[in-house]
Amino acid sequence: MMKKFPLWDSVKIIKKVNKTMGQLSLFSAEEFYDFPKDLLEFREHFLTTEESDLLFTQLLESTPWKQRTQTIYDNKVLTPRLTAWYGDSEKSYKLGGSEFEVNAWTPELLSLKNKIEEAFSHEFNSVLLNLYRDNNDSVAWHRDKESQYGNRPVIASLSLGQTRKFDFRKLNHHQSRYSIPLPHGSLLLMKGDLQEHWEHRIAKSVLYMKERINLTFRLVSEL
Repeated sequence: MMKKFPLWDSVKIIKKVNKTMGQLSLFSAEEFYDFPKDLLEFREHFLTTEESDLLFTQLLESTPWKQRTQTIYDNKVLTPRLTAWYGDSEKSYKLGGSEFEVNAWTPELLSLKNKIEEAFSHEFNSVLLNLYRDNNDSVAWHRDKESQYGNRPVIASLSLGQTRKFDFRKLNHHQSRYSIPLPHGSLLLMKGDLQEHWEHRIAKSVLYMKERINLTFRLVSEL
């Protein structure tokens, strides 16, 4: 029986104990890890179902999605997801070696940004949208350590559509690996020293998955 995640002061994440292909087997483990509130905050129902459904449909249909290339071991490969960047100014912006065209805020995204800022008392000036089209789309292990984010960046990650498992592992101890499901309308706030000591990813899955849209709101110095 699946366990539900309440609105914790500290985020409890179930540790992976079995290494399998695909996504982590979240509910097979009994060991929990408490992420303190100065690193993570989680709100499972940040948006209502009606708000989430409407925004998901709007973004899926109207966003200028693009598939970009990235360099891995001197080879250029297509990223296994589609992306779009919105921000305070319309210009090209380089992030992780890839150049993004910054789109002007839409009324829906600006309203959502204001809602998140009001709820968490943090300011953002841009949002990166990722569209995971199915179970084959993913993002590899990484830290959001771009210099444009500054020290101890705060990133608000909103999920819409298909629930996917968000994996964490300690940078200096990869065996310490944990997961949390991110359902439709949920928001995960990453902050403090999280990007200094932890990596995260969305893994491919052997199970069929529908579309998922992830919006990561950030404060970027070069916009």
